[in-house]
Formats: sequence, C-alpha cells, structure tokens
Amino acid sequence: MDLLLDSSESVLESGAAGGEDSGGAIELTPREIVSELDRYIVGQRNAKRAVAIALRNRTRRLKLSPEMAEEVAPKNIIMIGPTGVGKTEIARRLARLTRSPFIKVEASKYTEVGYVGRDVESMVRDLVDLAIERVRTEMSARVRAQAAASAEGRLLDLLLPPIGPPGVGAGQGVASGPGEGGEPQRMDSYPRTREKLRQQLRDGALDDRTVEIEVKQESMPAFRVFGQSGMEEMDVNLRESLSGLFGGRTRRRRVSVREAREILQRAEEERLVDPDAVKRIALKRVEESGIVFIDEIDKVAGRERSQGPDVSREGVQRDLLPLVEGTTVNTRHGLVRTDHILFIASGAFHVSKPSDLIPELQGRFPIRVELHSLGADEFVRILTEPKNALVTQYRALLLTEGIEIDFSADAVRAVAELAAQVNQRSENIGARRLHTIMEKLLDTISFDAPDMAERKVVIDRPYVQRMLADIVKDEDLSRYIL
Repeated sequence: MDLLLDSSESVLESGAAGGEDSGGAIELTPREIVSELDRYIVGQRNAKRAVAIALRNRTRRLKLSPEMAEEVAPKNIIMIGPTGVGKTEIARRLARLTRSPFIKVEASKYTEVGYVGRDVESMVRDLVDLAIERVRTEMSARVRAQAAASAEGRLLDLLLPPIGPPGVGAGQGVASGPGEGGEPQRMDSYPRTREKLRQQLRDGALDDRTVEIEVKQESMPAFRVFGQSGMEEMDVNLRESLSGLFGGRTRRRRVSVREAREILQRAEEERLVDPDAVKRIALKRVEESGIVFIDEIDKVAGRERSQGPDVSREGVQRDLLPLVEGTTVNTRHGLVRTDHILFIASGAFHVSKPSDLIPELQGRFPIRVELHSLGADEFVRILTEPKNALVTQYRALLLTEGIEIDFSADAVRAVAELAAQVNQRSENIGARRLHTIMEKLLDTISFDAPDMAERKVVIDRPYVQRMLADIVKDEDLSRYIL
C-alpha cells in the first residue's frame, strides 16, 4: 500500500518537464489556449490573449531557478465589459483547460473586518477545500482497482465466511440465501466454492442477495459561526477535535450486494488514500496554480463623494489588497501563501470606473482588458459555432422525445437580430438574452413534445417571427417576457 501511495504522489507532483507543472496544471502554449477557448467562446480575442499569456508566464516561472521564481509575481488581470459577454466563461474554461484549482466569487458578498458577513480570506479557504476534493478524487481513482479487489474479498467473506477458529478472517457479516446455514464447508471444497461465488459476484448473479455490513454513522450536527477571520470555520474544527466522541460510530445495515459493493469500495478507497498526502499536494497546487475569479469588482469601487455603504466597499478593497499582494492565510488544512495565486477580476463598470478602485489595488492588476458588447453577428456565431452551442443543446434535448428539430440559417439569423434588438431597447444582458428568446421560441414544442405526432419540425424565419414578433413589438411586454 505504501508503494502505491508513493507512486500516486510522484505522478501528481511531477514537474513541468514531465508535461505537468508542480501544481498539476497542463502545459499549453498561448496559441493552444486561445484555440481551445475559441471552441466555447465567441470573439473577445484580446481577453483570450491576455489570460493565455498570464497562464504561460506561470508555466515559465516554474522552470526558473527557485530564487528567481520566488521574485516573479503573477500578472493579475482585470476584465472590463458589460454582463453576458464572456468574462466569467473565459476564466472558468481556462481553469478547466489547465486543471488548475479555480473558484469564482462575487466581491459584493464580502464585507470588511468588523462587519457581519464573510471576510475576504474565506475565498482562499474555499479554494483550498475545492483543491482538496479534487486531489482526493484523483488519488481515489488511482487506487480504485485495488479498492475494488479488497471490496470483493470482503463481500466474499460476508457471503461465505472463512473456515477457521472464531475471530479468524473477516467473516463478521450475516449472509442470506439458499444453501446457507447447512452443513459446515469441507476444507477441500471451500476454495472451489469461494471461486464459484467470486465468478457469480462478478457476473452480477448475486446483486440482489442481501448482506449485513457495518457503515459509518454521522451524528455530529453542523453549525456555522460568522464573525472575525477564521471564525466561520469553527464548525469544521469542532467536528475534527471532537471526532473521537461524535465520529467513528458505526451501525449495522442490511443492504443488497450491489449496494454493499459500492459502500465497501468507497471505504477501501478512503483507507488507501493518505490524507496527509492529499493535503500536501492540494496546498501546493493552490499556491502554484490556483486561480481566483473575483466578479462584480465594480460593486465595491466607491467614488470619492459617496457616503454610507461605500465605507464598507473601500474596506473590502483594503482587505483584498494583502491577498492580491501576497500573504499567508490560515486554513484548516494548513497555511497557504497567496503570492503566486492568479487573481482575475471583472466588472461592468457602468456606474463606477476602474480608476475608482483604491490606487494600491489598481497597481496589483497590471493587465486590463476591455471586452466589447455583442451584436447580431456574434449572436449567430454563439448559436451555432461553439462546441455544444445553444442550438445543438435544444436539438439534443428534444431528440430525447423523438422530435427532430431543424433550424434554418435564416431562423438563426432572425433569433440573433431579435436578441440584439431587445438588448438595445432594454437592459443589455449580452448573450444571456439568447437563452430567454430560445426558451420562448420553443415553448410550445417543449410543452407538446411528448404528445406530438409530427416527428420533425422545421424552424425558419416565418416561424420565429410568428412566435416572437408580437412580443418584440410591444415594448412593455418584451421588457417583461424577454
């Protein structure tokens, strides 16, 4: 078992020369990153180039000498643009491409120290929790075959207890089914019977048989305390410190063999995975390749003459400053340095502007990218070009009901033009308007699909105009519905 865990750690902690950096992220060139982002996000090339260069610089830093690498700070990015143009999607897809620990937070949810609410350091704690879960999942996958074999052995012990003196073997369970409870097994026939049961178990012939197993019982209630930094994790710390009293209890359950196999395999995976190794690798990943996406940064950008809540807004900025500059955050899994975490901020900046942020915070976001608004041409591409585009999604959804939907090119153009028109006349919510219009366009088909006799529906421009023209013409109605 120790050898297996050591090999898992060496693979997870492999360096950049082996194809992954020390944070577990995949090494991609800027051109490859932009190409991958193009599969999901239309336009916004400047933003894609900026994040691609920032990510590549992190990979380059890992190849420097330790002294030089320590001095190279991440080039944090601030994205400026209206809602619905792809700011969040760029950051989210970027993290998926590189397997980097990633968390999206809203700046408006945080308050400065002294106010009731979440403190800014909690975003780093949440990032660590996500990284811990991801590393645990990866290491569990690496020991899954061994865990499955161990679970199979325990199941066989439940179905056919080993022969021997009391207390020998793992046969603590109670088995049920025909042929049990009869004459004791002969020593020479036991191996043949066990192998026969093993084959039946693998073939699924015993899945409906019931066995009795011991399962862990959770009895410690969770509660959360909001207050100063670190206090919000009091519930977790109490559960850990009192685990001897409230954790580790077990109870006996009668379950099917199918369910028992899953329960026992999960238990074996937990036993085989070293929790200390999980924490160590996860903390290293967060420090070297973590990405924090702070949305709605413009909501905490107070202007000079404003009063009241803006005091708290500026306080949030000042609390954010140490995180972005580089500090050490105390988490329940250990200390985390934020010096090399990449921070990507975004905001619409309709009311405020980036210069309304405090100067110190502005200086920590050296890369500024402006994302442009989307028009009809971009909407046509969004509807058709990206992988799993919106039109493709609706086709797949209705195909599950046996209904084949065919969108003509002029229908797609009509939907795009209507979306752009409504965005101009009312609030501009970017590409999110397409979801609203498509739902309204396919409302009748989606409702009647299970009972429709017609198996193929062609949606063209006249169909779009018939379904949506009246709503678009009535400005009050379009504001309400679209």
